[in-house]
Amino acid sequence: MTAADDLAMGRALELAAEAAAESEIPVGAVVLDPAGRIIAEGRNTRAATNDPTGHAEIEALRRAAASVGSWNLEGHTLVVTLEPCIMCAGAILQARVGRVVFGAWDDKAGAAGSMYDVLRDRRLPYRAEVIGGIEAEAATALLRTFFEQRR
Repeated sequence: MTAADDLAMGRALELAAEAAAESEIPVGAVVLDPAGRIIAEGRNTRAATNDPTGHAEIEALRRAAASVGSWNLEGHTLVVTLEPCIMCAGAILQARVGRVVFGAWDDKAGAAGSMYDVLRDRRLPYRAEVIGGIEAEAATALLRTFFEQRR
């Protein structure tokens, strides 16, 4: 963990709270360049856009690729408030993101160590370093509050 990771997680949590305020599942993500600067961010937009790929990670990866002018984000870090799902893990590997830092574990759909470990699967040609459980309590609290209010 770096100081840049901590700052990025703080921003990702803010984005997650913004998503919740707009009735989206509260997940936020940011992409750091190799120097640790935030170059892109995203939050869940699935409900607003009616787009099943509107996950925070996908939004942030699209913006990061546009920012650097390349799909290849090797050396970059994705910081996200919730463990990526299978779709997002696939996109992370396709973008060649080198590190993934996430908050809450997702025991129902996580693909970075909970249900699956796609990001570190040795059978795949590319793998990412994974650091999980960072600010997990804050990320979990946002999710819990969101879902409790919807029941």
